[in-house]
Amino acid sequence: MIIPKTYEHRPGTGRFVLEDGMAVAVDSSELSDVAEGFANELWADTGIRLRVTVDPSLSAALRVRLGDLGLDDLPRSRGGRADGLVSADERHGLQVADDGVVVWGPGPEAVYRGLTSLRQLAAATLTEGAAHIPTLSIRDVPDYSWRGLALDVARTFHDVDTVKRVIDMLALYKFNVLHLHLTDDQGWRFDVPGWPQLLTVGAAGAAEGRPGGFYTRADIAELVEYAANRFVTVVPEVDMPGHSAAAIRSYPELGPAPEGHSGAVYLDPAADRTWLFVEDAVAVLADQFKTSAFIHIGGDEAFGMRAEDHIAFLERAAAIVREQGKDVIGWQEMARAELSSRETVQYWMSLTELDEMLGSQRLEELIPPEFVDVVRENLERGRTDLQRALAMGANIIASPTSRFYLDRPFAESALDPSHEHARSRLGMSAYTPTSVEDGVNWDIEDELPGVDLDAQLVGFEGAVWCETVTGREDLELLLLPRLAGVGERSWRALARPDWPDYRQRLATHSRVWNARGWNWFTASSIPWIDAPGSS
Repeated sequence: MIIPKTYEHRPGTGRFVLEDGMAVAVDSSELSDVAEGFANELWADTGIRLRVTVDPSLSAALRVRLGDLGLDDLPRSRGGRADGLVSADERHGLQVADDGVVVWGPGPEAVYRGLTSLRQLAAATLTEGAAHIPTLSIRDVPDYSWRGLALDVARTFHDVDTVKRVIDMLALYKFNVLHLHLTDDQGWRFDVPGWPQLLTVGAAGAAEGRPGGFYTRADIAELVEYAANRFVTVVPEVDMPGHSAAAIRSYPELGPAPEGHSGAVYLDPAADRTWLFVEDAVAVLADQFKTSAFIHIGGDEAFGMRAEDHIAFLERAAAIVREQGKDVIGWQEMARAELSSRETVQYWMSLTELDEMLGSQRLEELIPPEFVDVVRENLERGRTDLQRALAMGANIIASPTSRFYLDRPFAESALDPSHEHARSRLGMSAYTPTSVEDGVNWDIEDELPGVDLDAQLVGFEGAVWCETVTGREDLELLLLPRLAGVGERSWRALARPDWPDYRQRLATHSRVWNARGWNWFTASSIPWIDAPGSS
């Protein structure tokens, strides 16, 4: 019933009944906040209220403690972390006996992961106000340390409450990164002092005439803290030099002269004011997103920009980020610049999907004729980006479109008739529709050819782009249930899931989603325990 699948699970033969009023005893004040957070989340998931006490005697039925007893022989996670903490350790244990539960790990984050498994078990076994949890012994550790979701708030602006709901989903499936795509052609979403028109002009709108918006300094601080309390690091992205129409609408002098660039929009590397703007924007992100060791500079799809100008821009922008004490991430096109082992490249152009897209007429159907050739050229060059990044020693975050892009049409029908209507309009038509199974039932070597899974792979990120998303309900419908599959493959990356087993585990999670009021797609391929038309 746990997603992601645990590293080691030994079932017992009995049951432990978790019910209202029981105590959660922690052996250290260092775990008090983690235990209080668990109690609040369990109440939201199940309606069961627990009380937390710091009790060195650990006499309560639910005991939470620090320590790595019995965990030493577990492997350490590969890759890197968005917070830069190389010593972080997520190994943990969970033991459920007839007379009580013990959760332990070497630090608060590890304990939080174990408690997350416990609340999944409680929600899945809830009956008449009490959870009847099967006895078991679990030891667990993720294969990779970077497990994230890129959330597009530029094409559709999502308010603070909506982003918090997404963070709650990430925490439930043991993600530890929220990558906020804060700028794009359709909107600019954060304040840069000295550049007021970014808010009055750049933030005013969104895709398809939807309302715009932006995050204040207080909003960002609230989101960063909310995420940190759930052991999620918020990584900001300012996309440049392409995808910059919102900035250029605000300050036209940041773009190239209109003649000679066929309507393409990108930041002009020849203008001194461009670099003042980049320095100011990066400084704001470095200051406000303090828990992140990284700033993402985009770097993708700078259509119409000369290749040498694009490369020079990326190298200068990366240097500005490093001057702020942050490390650099960029989409895979950044591999066309000169990189080192400090840079991280986010690979997204799945080679199998590239072939399919370039061999069809989809681009001609979706893109204005004047841009078809430059888009095709960028996709063709994408064939070698990954290998070039690897050859230069750069780190890799894997976000292959074919598996981890969640803004795709649904391949399967829905049990809820209203979801069938949504299915007809949600997801980018450039992508082949995919099923829940497609998101988990694949081999990592097929999607990441030539990648050293031990040395250069940092981890994984899903992505949800919001061209077709009109608001919160659409966003959540695209995220669930497929986000759980991204969590499964990011945590257990090296083992291909057994689809029938995953399908049965996933079926129990509708209870949590319903309890939280999250909108989710009632895929007909899953035997949901709580969905319209399910049995």
